[in-house]
Amino acid sequence: MSCPICSEKTDPKFRPFCSERCADIDLGRWMSGKYAIPSNDPEDDEDAIDELERQMQKPH
Repeated sequence: MSCPICSEKTDPKFRPFCSERCADIDLGRWMSGKYAIPSNDPEDDEDAIDELERQMQKPH
């Protein structure tokens, strides 16, 4: 199995990653929103539209 971040061989201690560094990179991507799970929930769509409308009403 190879590390999903750098493609090096995984280390059982950090599986599925090769090192703590790659595990931290992956965690940072999740926390920053780079990874996202798509939703088909209509409520999520409505919330997103409402937030966009609020952002557009703010003075720049």
